Amino acid sequence: MRVGDVPVGSAHPIVVQSMTNTDTADADATAIQVAQLAHAGSELVRITVNNDEAAQAVPVIRDKLDRLGVGVPLIGDFHYNGHLLLTRYPAAAEALAKYRINPGNVGAKHRDTNFVQIIKVALHHDRPVRIGVNWGSLDQQLLTTMMDANAASPEPKDSREVMIEAMIESALRSARLAEETGMAHDRIILSAKVSGVQDLVEVYGRLADRCDYPLHLGLTEAGMGTRGIIGSSAALAILLQRGIGDTIRVSLTPEPGGDRSQEVQVAQQVLQSLGLRSFAPQVSACPGCGRTTSTFFQEMARDVSDYLRERMPAWRAERPGVEELKVAVMGCVVNGPGESKHADIGISLPGTFEEPVAPVFVDGAKTTTLRGDDIVPRFLEILEAYVAARYPTPGSAAAAAASDAAGLAQPGSVGQ
Repeated sequence: MRVGDVPVGSAHPIVVQSMTNTDTADADATAIQVAQLAHAGSELVRITVNNDEAAQAVPVIRDKLDRLGVGVPLIGDFHYNGHLLLTRYPAAAEALAKYRINPGNVGAKHRDTNFVQIIKVALHHDRPVRIGVNWGSLDQQLLTTMMDANAASPEPKDSREVMIEAMIESALRSARLAEETGMAHDRIILSAKVSGVQDLVEVYGRLADRCDYPLHLGLTEAGMGTRGIIGSSAALAILLQRGIGDTIRVSLTPEPGGDRSQEVQVAQQVLQSLGLRSFAPQVSACPGCGRTTSTFFQEMARDVSDYLRERMPAWRAERPGVEELKVAVMGCVVNGPGESKHADIGISLPGTFEEPVAPVFVDGAKTTTLRGDDIVPRFLEILEAYVAARYPTPGSAAAAAASDAAGLAQPGSVGQ
């Protein structure tokens, strides 16, 4: 399927998405944050649509983003009153690229009627939907029915087991209802989020066994700081390694005034660490030990990482493939030369009591040795030149020469 112009599912790359935390009714603030998240690499961005003011702001936000040249698709997050807002504000329904529906809170007495109303709006605007079950807002009627049936069973299961089964049943039941209403099978994404790592692995493992819908992964309410990062990374890594998941979000609680885009960076790093996608050049750096009592190599690793991050927006547009670049900044002679040789470009800095020289390795061979107080800027110059040579701008003379060289290297290419 496609969400806007972003393909999701099947053999397509796993998609990174995020969510704003601004008041959606504040169109300026929300558009700015969406743009920041998109700039950080979020390929889909979800926004809360919770009241009339927010719904009225959605097309305004879309227009502001378009005028900024930010084409990232917007996903509307609906709870309780989504059927009313999508019907009442067709401009909002049109501006959104996908609707997220939580089957646990579309209404108690009129649950199916409200759900079907949202699906009909999605069909009218030709929009896909994500049916997103969350254990904190699970369909209580369904859960109660399953709990009662379990209690009456001769061999009742524990409450965790029933909860997991209720989440899966809620997702699949809602998907069936969507298809019965006319939604195509390949226009539905499912999610079933919990906040415990083992629970998440269990529920998605079972869900993947029982359906072939694209799955959106994420540890809900992951938390703040290292807890959220580590918990999300652990859960996502297990599932992704098993081939489960088509789009992911890392739901971090930011520090007060913190950068919302951190969740995008973590999601990208999870995928890149697993070798599933490449987003930016990677810097290998040693942790330091008694041989590296100076902080210079740490500062250089930081400076090189910052330089790569600053250059990536331009490089991404001009130099295809640069996201695969591997850089090493090592702190002493023990592993420094070896790690630097394994990287595309690397430098081994002098450790404590070592000769004050820093050999530079390019494509596995030592090309120069740097000395003095200006090692960092000189290495960055070498790095910039290497990127320009290895990842030439398409259409340039360097790109044509590289293409010709590649053609000559192919067996049997001469004279054909």
